[in-house]
Amino acid sequence: MTGPRTKVAEVADKIAEVAEKRQLDRALEEGLEETFPGSDPVNVTQPPPSKADHHVKRRD
Repeated sequence: MTGPRTKVAEVADKIAEVAEKRQLDRALEEGLEETFPGSDPVNVTQPPPSKADHHVKRRD
């Protein structure tokens, strides 16, 4: 039997999942807009900054 706390946790997990999907969709859309027209596929993930990138501020 599941209690109300379990249901709340399930709803919170679903909300977090939907928010993550929306964030990825926005990142993909931004990448498509910034690279259009282009022949290379869009990469949504960003590599971690290297030592040479210490002065570059990245947006998430």
